[in-house]
Amino acid sequence: MQLLLHHRYTVGELAEDCGVRELQNVASELLMQRCGFFTSEKEGRKVYYQIAGPQLERFLDRIESRFESHVVG
Repeated sequence: MQLLLHHRYTVGELAEDCGVRELQNVASELLMQRCGFFTSEKEGRKVYYQIAGPQLERFLDRIESRFESHVVG
């Protein structure tokens, strides 16, 4: 989810960036579409995902900043 805060990704790109090459693309795409946290945009044969709304983005930013303050301080 942290990756999706700053950029859009396909399921395959997420799997590669997270080091999970054996991820099942079809099952993962269904999960991402059904959970409601993400929006999707199709370009050709690729489907790109992003965080669905500003509320979720703010929530994730707060979580991220909380962990950063504990690591630094």
